[in-house]
Amino acid sequence: MSSCQPPTRRPAGLTASAMLAARLKEERESRGWSLTELAEKVRYDRADLHKMEQGQRLGSEYVIGRLEELYGTGDTLRTLRTLAKAEALRDKYQSYMDLEASASCLHEYAGGTVPGLLQTEAYAREQIRSNPANRSAAAIEELVAERIKRQVRLTADDAMFYRALLDEAIFIRRMSEPAAWVAQLDHLLALAQQPNITLQMTPIAAGVHDFVGANVFLMWHPGGDHTAYVESSKGGSVVEDSEDVADLRLSYDGIRDLSLSPRETRKFLQHLREEAAHGIGSSEPDRPHLAEVVLQRGRRGELRGGR
Repeated sequence: MSSCQPPTRRPAGLTASAMLAARLKEERESRGWSLTELAEKVRYDRADLHKMEQGQRLGSEYVIGRLEELYGTGDTLRTLRTLAKAEALRDKYQSYMDLEASASCLHEYAGGTVPGLLQTEAYAREQIRSNPANRSAAAIEELVAERIKRQVRLTADDAMFYRALLDEAIFIRRMSEPAAWVAQLDHLLALAQQPNITLQMTPIAAGVHDFVGANVFLMWHPGGDHTAYVESSKGGSVVEDSEDVADLRLSYDGIRDLSLSPRETRKFLQHLREEAAHGIGSSEPDRPHLAEVVLQRGRRGELRGGR
């Protein structure tokens, strides 16, 4: 096969990662090179090249570029690597979706945006649209619909028990449309009244903690299994080791103790709702910085652990 020939149509069930690994091995073997010889040509570690050909790792953009230059494959290898990365992200997210669907109890820490299970359709659409990878209007609406559909886990007859620690940053980063933001706050207030849902706000005044910069999900499943999922804006990973899940649980409990109680969180959300509604139509709404409100409450003894 010519080294410039594009990859053939992917057979059903064959992943881009597997196709990349097979193509790398085929290109090397068609030239009669050993892995040691290839490592010398591209100035790269032989063991890592072997792992790439076995599908155990994708390799960096740098080494894929060196291999494409050596093999003369155009952008075929880079394309397969991009597809493989997207597959890996989808697989990890689907793993979480499966765990969420079977969970009887979910405790979440949200660090930057309203959790998907608590979002209005307008909030979900604004967040999803902000991702430059989501260019198609149809694709955006499909993702919005999928996110809203998940929320049945909070309202079904067999609804799971759900607790969310909501970082104050969520409420500083408001939606672009004031009326839509008011609707999102109304939605949170309504959910906070449900017997299976507990919401607590974690103030910035609480300081640095273990979950800063991440979203963390702790799940309990029928039969007693515990799992977790740690997520950033660009990906996530499932945590199944019992000791690692226990460590995340301890961190979660520590952050919960620094958060407003559920009752105080409802008061906080009502304050924000009134403030946001007052600001509609005003270019200079009278609204103190949220951190100042939290600090004032803390000085009055209202900042306490969420029991």
